Amino acid sequence: EVQLVESGGGLVQPGGSLRLSCAASGFTFDDYAMSWIRQVPGKGLERVSAITGSASATYYAESVKGRFFISRDNAKKTLYLQMNSLKFEDTGVYYCAKAVGSWCGAEYDYWGQGTQVSVSS
Repeated sequence: EVQLVESGGGLVQPGGSLRLSCAASGFTFDDYAMSWIRQVPGKGLERVSAITGSASATYYAESVKGRFFISRDNAKKTLYLQMNSLKFEDTGVYYCAKAVGSWCGAEYDYWGQGTQVSVSS
């Protein structure tokens, strides 16, 4: 029912940029906060960024602050993550996740399948 489909991943050189998209369906998109969570090789899951249902507030992990920017288009039911100044340590699988509420601190009940981001020279 709930579907989250990530796209936009790929291979990029250090310092480059990439824009991830997450197409959502099966729920009232603007009622829920959304997050980008990544799995970095050799490390655990990390919540990269989150945005409230109305896009009134955002959250960024310190590791990506100033480089990554989360946004959403509620009319298109799409979540975005603009990633700039990419580093080797940004390599990983990026997941789009739906929160159980409209606030960024909520838990997540649905995840997409993920999209691979590889930063390499």
